[in-house]
Amino acid sequence: MFLGHFGLGLWSSFPLTVSAEAVVFGVGLTIYLKTTRALDRTGNRALWSLIGFLVVIWLASIAGPPPPSERAVEWGGLAIWIFVPWGYWIDRHRAMVAA
Repeated sequence: MFLGHFGLGLWSSFPLTVSAEAVVFGVGLTIYLKTTRALDRTGNRALWSLIGFLVVIWLASIAGPPPPSERAVEWGGLAIWIFVPWGYWIDRHRAMVAA
């Protein structure tokens, strides 16, 4: 059986794809905000700056043109690694909320 027949078929519809991405991001953000709290001002501001940055990148990827070359894709892939220390820094300034 061909594996391409499984799934919801969201990738064949641009509006459904964008909606699904927004819902997954929103649900993940909601869960994170409900299960953590900021320990200090950095824990709040750094998180919201990351969220704002991610939303701007996401909107640019939707509205912008495709990458001009393979080299641009390579650099974009390497640039994603900045999110690892950024997320670690944010998480060090946040704490789990007691259940």
